[in-house]
Amino acid sequence: MAKLQLAKARIQAGVWEGVLTTDDKSEAPPQLSVTHLTQPVDGVSVTTHPDQADQFVVKVPIPADLLCDGVQTFVISDKDSGEQLESFSIVTGQPLDDDIRAELDLLRAELDMLKRAFRRHCMEAG
Repeated sequence: MAKLQLAKARIQAGVWEGVLTTDDKSEAPPQLSVTHLTQPVDGVSVTTHPDQADQFVVKVPIPADLLCDGVQTFVISDKDSGEQLESFSIVTGQPLDDDIRAELDLLRAELDMLKRAFRRHCMEAG
C-alpha cells in the first residue's frame, strides 16, 4: 500500500487546494473521498503535479449550500484504505474565542470513520 501525505496549499475562490505526495511511482492518481458530516462532497479532483512525478494537486470545491453559522469541518480520506489524510474547518458567523466546536466536529468525523471500519472488519471476519 502506498504511503500518502496531504498538505494544505491554500483556499482560494471557494476551492481548497493541497499537494498529495505518494511513495508509489505509478501514474494513476490515488482515489480520495471528502466528507462533510459523513455526507460525500462532489467535485474532488486529483491531477498529476506539473513539476513533481510523485505529487498530485488536489482540489476540493467547497459547496456554498454547506456553509452556515458555526464550524463546518471537511475530512479528506484515502478511498481505498479509509485513512484520514487531512481535514479543514470553516468558521462562519460570529467569531468565538477558544472555539472547540471545530475539534469536536473533527472528533465526530473520526469516530464515524472508525465505526464504519470496525463494522466492515466485523462483517469480513464473521
